Amino acid sequence: MGFKTITLSEDAYKILKRAKRSKRESFTEVVKRASWDEPAETMGEALDLLEAEFGNGKTTVTAEELETSRKLHAQRKVSA
Repeated sequence: MGFKTITLSEDAYKILKRAKRSKRESFTEVVKRASWDEPAETMGEALDLLEAEFGNGKTTVTAEELETSRKLHAQRKVSA
């Protein structure tokens, strides 16, 4: 198995360290179990993601819901 050296900001390092489940868990294990928001590749996928966030059967999205979704995704990126 190969290795790569990466540089993190202090804030990112603290987030990664807090994510460890035990002192024995490696950072590699933490990163592998992380869930990453994958961007939608098509408008259909984007609508599926919005439906999952705001309820089944949703066929329209209000401007307020769209803004809420943008804020949620921005928070996820900051937390990650």
